[in-house]
Order: sequence, then C-alpha cells, then structure tokens
Amino acid sequence: MGSNNIITGLISLVLLSACCLSSVEAQLQVGFYQSTCSSAEFIISNEVFSAFQANNGIAAGLVRLHFHDCFVRGCDGSVLIDSTTGTAEKDSPANFPSLRGFEVVDTIKTALETACPGVVSCADILAFAARESSNRGIGYDVTAGRKDGTVSLASETIDLPPATFNVAQLTQNFANKGLTQEEIVTLSGTHTIGRCHFWFLLLEV
Repeated sequence: MGSNNIITGLISLVLLSACCLSSVEAQLQVGFYQSTCSSAEFIISNEVFSAFQANNGIAAGLVRLHFHDCFVRGCDGSVLIDSTTGTAEKDSPANFPSLRGFEVVDTIKTALETACPGVVSCADILAFAARESSNRGIGYDVTAGRKDGTVSLASETIDLPPATFNVAQLTQNFANKGLTQEEIVTLSGTHTIGRCHFWFLLLEV
C-alpha cells in the first residue's frame, strides 16, 4: 500500500471517528451543499491547496485543528470561537499557542461568504479542510450538515489528551469518547504527517 493511500485511509478514519463524536451525526450527508452552495468543496480545496503551497506544514495543523474541535463538544466549530466574556477553547493551554490553521479557515470562510453567504458552517469547513490536507490525488466523500456551536469554554479542553499521557491514560481518555486503542493510533498518526512524535511511538503494538 502506497504512502498516499495510507495517509488518505488514516484521515478518512479520523473523519469517521469525528462523526461519531458529533451530536448531529444522523443529519449528516454526502453532497449536503449541492443545491445551496455547489462550489463549496471546490472553494475549500483551492484555498487549502494555496495555503499548502505557501506552507506545507499547515496540512498537519488543519487535521489537528479538526481533531481538537471534535474532541470537545463534538464537531461544532467551537474551537474557532474567540474569547469574549471568558476564555474560549482556542486560548486554553491545550490549544494556545500550538494549534495552527485559524487563518486558513478565515480565508476559506471569506471566500465561501462571497460565493454563498450564510450557507456553509465553520464546523463543515474544518471537516473538509482536514480531508483536503491529506488529499494526494485520492479523494473520499465527507458528510456535511454540521451546525456551528455557540459555546466555547477553555475549561472543557481538559478532555484533550496531553503529550505526557502514558498508554493506560490515553486508552481511558479515548474510551471515554467511545474510541478504541486502534483508533488512538490512527488519530495520533494523522497528527504527524511527515514526522512522528515520541508519545505516538509509545503506542506501537
């Protein structure tokens, strides 16, 4: 199996797992924007490609951004909400300053609002952007129809697994979300397109 196929397969599983974490899974469907914004996926693909051309490290950043969104409150785009009266997810120690890709999402959102005002959710942008970050000529369908959340609390990012967790702690942390140890390896691997973190090596079985 080629490396491109492996990467695509891993990202595909990430998105499948993300759907399982979403509270609106039953409403999701492939081609959700076909009648309301048929160019949505094309626009997102173009913007991610442009961002990748400027900085190829952004691919892993967008995948991680999607994962950090889904692991807290489901895939609702709440990681994108700015801090106002309180500290939001994006400004928590788990996300700031290491989480990357916010500016790419902003660029995508601007392009989509020009083409189809008020149609495509930020939560769906994250899901499509994660797919495009792994796309090396082998695409796959992504369901859409996620609703954007309105609540974002830094305190809830305590659910995100830190790099200091050992295997037992990671296993329990992911089990709390209904995910298996095999899915831990899959999700961890997709954080490391082109390189590998030490804590991921500890999960090899």
